[in-house]
Amino acid sequence: MSQLYYYQLKDHPLFLDYLSEISPLRFYAETNIGSRPAKRGASGKLKLEDLRAIPFVGAWSQLKQNVPGFYGVGAALLKIEATGKFDRAKALYESNEFFKALFDNCEMAMEKSFFPLTRFLADDEIFAPLWNKIYDEYELTRRYLLLISEKDSLMSDYPVELQSIQMRERIMLPLTTIQQYALMKLRESGEPDETAKHSFEKLVVRCSFGIINAGRNSV
Repeated sequence: MSQLYYYQLKDHPLFLDYLSEISPLRFYAETNIGSRPAKRGASGKLKLEDLRAIPFVGAWSQLKQNVPGFYGVGAALLKIEATGKFDRAKALYESNEFFKALFDNCEMAMEKSFFPLTRFLADDEIFAPLWNKIYDEYELTRRYLLLISEKDSLMSDYPVELQSIQMRERIMLPLTTIQQYALMKLRESGEPDETAKHSFEKLVVRCSFGIINAGRNSV
């Protein structure tokens, strides 16, 4: 169920446009941080099969949405509850370290998310349906993770790791905010001013440097 729900998101008609326009994905090649090209293929238009793992996950990270780390978990747990098997899932969480680790990793990805950064997209003429779909799954997953773990907040049983994340987020959030502003200016309609366009593109890349450096060693 979780995998199916995740595939449905990737098949959404706005999925690639969302990554191209809202995230810094198309600027990854300019950061020169990887040993391989940012994408496969030489075509200008982004294709799903062209996406490489590091730019793909990194783009979601810089969006502060971290979709690969949690998307579909809430939908799966909702389905489990609907079939009357939630108690069995809860017992497995309490008895199986591997099963628990999957949810712990999910919590960590969600703790690194910050949807207020892109909340302006909730009413966007183009991207509102996709943004709201992702946010709804985030809230659903958060609710069920707290229910299955009987905790009041994400990662409350890992205080040291939580503090590490929060420390880095204080550095990263101002940079992601500036980056989103630059991306928003680049999306504005009208005849572009080439000097301003170049400056905003550089700003996106420079912010990526800081975001990556601040987050690369985070838990």
